[in-house]
Amino acid sequence: MFVGCNKIEKENTMNRPIPPKAEKIRKELEAHGEIRVDDYYWLNERENQKVIDYLEAENAYTDTIMKHTEPLQEKLYDEIVGRIKQTDESVPYKSNGYWYYTRYEEGQEYPIFCRKQDSLDNDEEVMLNVNIMAEGHEYYQVGGLNVSLDNRLVAYGVDSVGRRQYTIHVKNLETGVVMETAITNTTGGSTWANDNKTLFYTKKDPATLRSNQIFKHKLASNTADELIFEENDDTFYTGIYKTKSDKYLIIWSGSTLTNDYRILNADTPDGEFKEFIPRERGLEYMIEHFEDKFYIVTNWEATNFRLMETPEDSTAKSNWKEVIAHREDVYLEGIEVFQKYLVVEERGNGLTQLRVINQDTKDEHYLDFGEEAYTAYIGTNPEFDTEVLRYGYTSLTTPNSVYDYNMATKEKTLMKQQEVVGGYNPDEYETKRLFATARDGVKVPISLVYKKSLKKESGNPTLLYGYGSYGATIDPSFSSVRLSLIDRGFVYAIAHIRGGQMMGRQWYEDGKMFKKKNTFNDFIDCAEYLVDQQYTQKDELYAMGGSAGGLLMGAIVNQRPDLWKGVVAAVPFVDVMTTMLDESIPLTTGEYDEWGNPNNKDSYDYMLSYSPYDNVKPQKYPNMLITTGLHDSQVQYWEPAKWVAKLREVKADDNIILLETNMDAGHGGASGRFQRYKETALEYAFILDLADIKE
Repeated sequence: MFVGCNKIEKENTMNRPIPPKAEKIRKELEAHGEIRVDDYYWLNERENQKVIDYLEAENAYTDTIMKHTEPLQEKLYDEIVGRIKQTDESVPYKSNGYWYYTRYEEGQEYPIFCRKQDSLDNDEEVMLNVNIMAEGHEYYQVGGLNVSLDNRLVAYGVDSVGRRQYTIHVKNLETGVVMETAITNTTGGSTWANDNKTLFYTKKDPATLRSNQIFKHKLASNTADELIFEENDDTFYTGIYKTKSDKYLIIWSGSTLTNDYRILNADTPDGEFKEFIPRERGLEYMIEHFEDKFYIVTNWEATNFRLMETPEDSTAKSNWKEVIAHREDVYLEGIEVFQKYLVVEERGNGLTQLRVINQDTKDEHYLDFGEEAYTAYIGTNPEFDTEVLRYGYTSLTTPNSVYDYNMATKEKTLMKQQEVVGGYNPDEYETKRLFATARDGVKVPISLVYKKSLKKESGNPTLLYGYGSYGATIDPSFSSVRLSLIDRGFVYAIAHIRGGQMMGRQWYEDGKMFKKKNTFNDFIDCAEYLVDQQYTQKDELYAMGGSAGGLLMGAIVNQRPDLWKGVVAAVPFVDVMTTMLDESIPLTTGEYDEWGNPNNKDSYDYMLSYSPYDNVKPQKYPNMLITTGLHDSQVQYWEPAKWVAKLREVKADDNIILLETNMDAGHGGASGRFQRYKETALEYAFILDLADIKE
């Protein structure tokens, strides 16, 4: 079936162990009268012991090939973990009479969720100590903490597999008793009504893992939980939350291109949810309640979105009134509402700006951040009646920082800046914002950072990172982890390619569906620009991306394998055609507006023209490390597994291709605070070894 790498047989050319060879079992897949042959289709049988044996053989092969780097991996891991302040806590925020924060203790992998009543000088109350809860589990994730309005109960979700199917539990914070309530197969999040006994939550379809049902649970009731809403369109997801004002429960439904909402007064949880407006394909919006109205951020006749308002009891579109008009050069990303102020998060020329508007006088101003390339964002602000805005700030050289900004006096207070243990001097590093000209003339931003003393005129080894899908913008932010590359002479660069939204909503539209290839071309053109500008050379250039960024990696190695010395593809979405044609696979139908629906011939043809797995061909490929998780719910493990098998079968070179499968985790990798860095150390050691950096 396959040859394990623990065999002593060696390859003739490189004197390496022979990698596992997956058995070929012909599978014909038909669509639109065309046949695609997938010889490795059988690898999708998760319960098949032969599949498990194959994945374990690949892991053993990776261990063998990377064995000589184990001292470097250990050194990298110790470095990375050593920079992290082990005993640490978040900046507390106040909500409904309590200060909430999360802290970590030295040597512990998991968070401790805490609060203090009224004053930070009061005694600490530990709500959940996840270190104790996680004992005996290889994987453990807690999320969706949600405290009732009377502050007595906390609901939370637990995932002990890594497949993002959470079980909701409820704990009495006065007695410390976890109630018998255990609601399985949920998103993990939940929402309390104002009666402190009615809990709303979201169920997932057990096969596709689509969040599709909203249930109502009554504490201390013998009646079955009531299904109150079901999203029957399989391209939509659904969920529920409560407005910052605590007045309304909101059921949302959303797809890539469309949103809609249903609202109910949170004081009357047994009432009927009312449609905000009828669903309208292509209409995207989000709502926030304030006093007697709703604010609406929407793309209605506004590509870059605009801000509207409407009376809370008259929400029809005919009642919407414009507050902030659409602008061609500014993308309106979101808002935060306070009693006296409205804060608007905007993106202009690719950079986030925070705009503060006085609700009464309409006076406004912007915060000044003072750097060429940075990330700024609205933080946790649960209270209405305050003049203080909590926001976050970071850049490629500035550690993650939390500020409190007085919107009246314009004074800002640094509440906390990430401490880099062992010392870190930002003055030793340089960050730049460059623009590469893509092949169609579009200017694509690149953010990069390097250590000044190690920069060479002839170019440095360079790691180029990219994503470019779903409108997700990879903003330039600080990473102490990354110092392990930069301090060894690497330039670290981010290509802000189309498919994200760095340059506005059109930037996203121009990198999806029938324009998806712009994403791949932009990344390649950014790489060539870095070579042309002598930041690096071809034989010193590396690429990295994960998930949809892994699709990017698959596409660029098919298109321009000669550009890269090495590539790391994490949990890569590479089998686009087979996945998107199989509606039983989690998350498929909701992706049609991102990639296209291959049941339509035009979409099928276009997607097939770039699908990485389908376009593997006999040519030289760069060295590659490919990672996955057996329980991944976002990108199934068999996509990278099949891709590796096919690459090995047809490639015309002796370069290394490694597959590393985490047999205990899913899309996000290991769950512990530090364990995840074992995977990072492997990835960095792979790159550094190729760069002939041994220490």
